Amino acid sequence: MSRTGHPESWYAATAESLPAQPPLRGAVTADVAIVGAGFTGLSAALHLAEAGLKVVVLEAGRIGGGASGRNGGQIHSGQRRDQNFLEQAVGRDDARTLWTLAEEAKALVADLIARHAIACDYRPGLIIADHKARYVAQTHAYARHLADTYGYDQIEPLDRAQIQALVGAPSYYGGALDKGAGHLHPLNFALGLARAAMAAGATFHEGTRAVGYEDSHGLHIDTAEGGRVDAQFLLLCGNGLMDGLDRTVDEHVMAINNYIAVTEPLGARARGLIANGAAVADSRFVVNYFRLTPDDRLLFGGGESYRRGLRADVPGFVKPFLLRIFPQLADVRLDYGWGGTLGITMTRLPFVRRLSDHVLVAAGYSGQGVAIAPLYGKILAEAIAGQIGRMDVLERLPVPRFFGGTALRYPLLVAGLTYYALRDRI
Repeated sequence: MSRTGHPESWYAATAESLPAQPPLRGAVTADVAIVGAGFTGLSAALHLAEAGLKVVVLEAGRIGGGASGRNGGQIHSGQRRDQNFLEQAVGRDDARTLWTLAEEAKALVADLIARHAIACDYRPGLIIADHKARYVAQTHAYARHLADTYGYDQIEPLDRAQIQALVGAPSYYGGALDKGAGHLHPLNFALGLARAAMAAGATFHEGTRAVGYEDSHGLHIDTAEGGRVDAQFLLLCGNGLMDGLDRTVDEHVMAINNYIAVTEPLGARARGLIANGAAVADSRFVVNYFRLTPDDRLLFGGGESYRRGLRADVPGFVKPFLLRIFPQLADVRLDYGWGGTLGITMTRLPFVRRLSDHVLVAAGYSGQGVAIAPLYGKILAEAIAGQIGRMDVLERLPVPRFFGGTALRYPLLVAGLTYYALRDRI
């Protein structure tokens, strides 16, 4: 464990530490109980506490210890699926609303950072890098579509010469630079949200795993440690780490593991990898994503696993992915390596639902949570206050159950994702 109590990572090593919050012992009451102290739960807690409600947050590990504090830190524009897909799936009106929400999500992140003075190293710019030549025309056409249909003029198409001037990797044929996107230190962002929520009056209990809830004769939540919360509302915000808590959520959201390694400080060599300091995400199904840290390291995400539990030798697992992109780094030491568990859905769209009059869920961001999870936490808070219009749009997102039920979903998921990962090599 790191000095913060989080699993070892570059994020934990450079985090603004937060004092440990006590586990829940005995029974407490609240207006709203929240399961999960990641971006969704933290934002919901902050907005509810600011509205004067009594909020209790249950976190099985440390605040920000799940995907929120272990991800690539990239802030993308739009939803996880592009506007072309959404226009077909939900119609043009809802697709436009979803684009507007995604733009609001980026603005909310910026506002939260500014309003609460969160030191999380935000930097603008995100490069979409196409690893196949035939993808470039599609990326450029999509940039034009965003400009013509949605008035979004922050994306600059890149040809092969332009992307190779920005990214020191020989394997990309073109892409686009999104100046309205960016990247940050996700664990520091999460810890900053927690400080703000605590200052507003929210109570946090770390080391407290919710194991079940009853919603018939009053709502109460039980924990593995013998605690209990009696509340008027429950928000399920644990993303991919809520297996067994609610069957409906289990049927729609599944966990996969993704891995990140961080190099030793590279000094002047860093500028040769990403010339403009933007983050990069490529076009593979299993995305390679990377960016430079303020201390001139390369933070590189590559590779997934679809089994329970994280791999042990993460640097050894990630390094081949890194060297396919940057073969010039063969002599570079990897100082950090870690994995994280995220939640995905069948359509890669988030699962946002009212499970009952008193229980709501937002999960399954499928890798897009840094940008949109804080807004969806705010929308959950709005729904509790009776403002359900934006919640209604999210509930219309097509998120079918995984095939095979709770028994066969993992074997079928592994087969499907392995197939698409193999297509990256064709």
